[in-house]
Amino acid sequence: MRYSASEKLEIIRLVEQSHLPVRRTLGQIGIPRSTFYRWYDQYQTGGPEALDDRSPRPDRVWNRIPDDVRSRVVTLALDEPELSPRELAVRFTDAERYFVSEASVYRLLKAHDLITSPALRRRMSSRTRRLRRTRSGRPTSLT
Repeated sequence: MRYSASEKLEIIRLVEQSHLPVRRTLGQIGIPRSTFYRWYDQYQTGGPEALDDRSPRPDRVWNRIPDDVRSRVVTLALDEPELSPRELAVRFTDAERYFVSEASVYRLLKAHDLITSPALRRRMSSRTRRLRRTRSGRPTSLT
């Protein structure tokens, strides 16, 4: 059960003012000792404001690629559209001396709609093959 900051403060004051031992008081109100002492430490170090619930998520993910690196990867992908995510990752790592995995490059390109579906790539490659044949002078059929 979640308790609001005011309820936590009320429990702390109740335990402080009780004539019974802390363990027994907490047992009667159904609060684990570890929870109470965590609240009590927060209260002593930060006052009543420290008892407010905080989001359990961290402010920053430890392995998130920085925004400037992300933009440089996208720029490289736009400059070199023929490269696969694997080739982009290798080229970026070599040129920038900053490791970015193939999977990260793929997710980044997909988020920016720079990944084409395999079916579209097949159609485009067959069209490119037809165009190459045309440039070489051989007749082609448009079937």
